[in-house]
Amino acid sequence: MHFLIVEDTADVASAIASRMESTGHACDVAPTVADAELFLMANDYDAVILDINLPDGSGTGILRNIRTAGNPVPVLVLTARFAIDDKIDMLDIGADDYMVKPFDLGELEARVRAIVRRRGGETKGQISAGNLVFDMSSRTAAIAGKICDLTRREAALLEILLTNRGRVLEKETLVIRLFGGETEVNSNAVELYVGRLRRKIEGSGFRIRTLRGLGYQGVDDGDI
Repeated sequence: MHFLIVEDTADVASAIASRMESTGHACDVAPTVADAELFLMANDYDAVILDINLPDGSGTGILRNIRTAGNPVPVLVLTARFAIDDKIDMLDIGADDYMVKPFDLGELEARVRAIVRRRGGETKGQISAGNLVFDMSSRTAAIAGKICDLTRREAALLEILLTNRGRVLEKETLVIRLFGGETEVNSNAVELYVGRLRRKIEGSGFRIRTLRGLGYQGVDDGDI
């Protein structure tokens, strides 16, 4: 998945990005309001991790603009403030969750998974399709109870397709969500991972369709 981290403290932003990238996610880091707005105009994200106190303004304005534009992206707010009124304000504006600094990275990761699940209509930690079950916590997939041998990138690709089931995803979108700012990567890498993943989930009841000139679509066998 592809996350935007809006945080001006370099070591905090780096720690969050390293944690997310270690499990196969791609991250962009914006240290200012201006940078965050540029990233949001250029990309679609699976979640935004948003600090409130930024050097050129408040993250509150970013959150307000996201929701005013009708963007449903899940947003987890970070702040050093802990007054209950602050929490209420953020949730009323449209935040999906709220954490006070300092925080545990493991809890942060779990909360991000939870808000992404809710956006996809999933309330449990697992996504099912046919006889395939993907566990978002352990990032493992099983077909009829048998664990699939997936690489980190393959697991990330499967998660993206499952949480966007039925939606056509362009190759360029998948490049960004899988590899983030790795500029040397091109769409051929996506084709390679799609081919490998197809073979590993064959017979699962979940299929990756290629739509020529458009991209890829994850669908249940019964929807084809």
